[in-house]
Amino acid sequence: MCRWLVYRGEPVYLDTLVTEPKHSLMAQSLKAHEAKIETNGDGFGVGWYGERDVPGLFREPFPAWNDDNLRGLCQQIRSRFFFAHVRSSTGTPVSRANCHPFVMGKWMFMHNGQIGGYDRLRRALEFEIDEKVYAHRKGTTDSELLFLMAMSHGGERDPVGALRFSLAHAESLMRSNGISEPLKFAAAIGDGHTLHAFRYSSDGQSPSLYYRCGPGWLVVVSEPLDRDEPGAWTPVPEGSVLSFSADTGCSPVIAPFKPRQKLSAAAE
Repeated sequence: MCRWLVYRGEPVYLDTLVTEPKHSLMAQSLKAHEAKIETNGDGFGVGWYGERDVPGLFREPFPAWNDDNLRGLCQQIRSRFFFAHVRSSTGTPVSRANCHPFVMGKWMFMHNGQIGGYDRLRRALEFEIDEKVYAHRKGTTDSELLFLMAMSHGGERDPVGALRFSLAHAESLMRSNGISEPLKFAAAIGDGHTLHAFRYSSDGQSPSLYYRCGPGWLVVVSEPLDRDEPGAWTPVPEGSVLSFSADTGCSPVIAPFKPRQKLSAAAE
């Protein structure tokens, strides 16, 4: 499984989270502590919001721990809102197009998990992507597919509702095809202002996810960046969505999250 982090707050250099901490995301690319596979060497990516509405993006299909360009960029880029991801493939090819985060307009998305039986369901699921949105389909992953499904079903108006619908549709196809493998979904989506982070799985055993916050800032991670501070990181509850923006104050809003096949009024 992959490892990722997202930051929202006052501008900081990316290296303060991506490379500098004792158990930084770069360190997790070589040795993760809370993943089934400890090495995440199938590519990496960082996406960040700066002066423009659309995010910058740097992705490569190489191990993060061995990329001097990533270190150099993280030392120079300051951002108020950024995503970073190290990939462990669940079966799709190792390529730049399959590295996270994924971007469509001002929206950015990344994911740790899988759709059970994806190889059997991919064709049917891709029919749920709107023709205009499908032009953004560059890779072959289930992660990008879920993002574009959500964008096809009102994701720009209501990303939480659109992802509820997309996951419910995927689970329905899994059931009708007799697939017993679970759907696992630890993901983040944002537009440069508001962040939503999800922890859900169809078998109740979701990938790990934690958060830490202070006055006006929030960090969400697959696993803690520093284990020397007990209690500093709070687990995101199973089956929930964490939301954070300038309007939520110092603490994120955490609400139950469960897929459902009816779109919300906002998404419709």
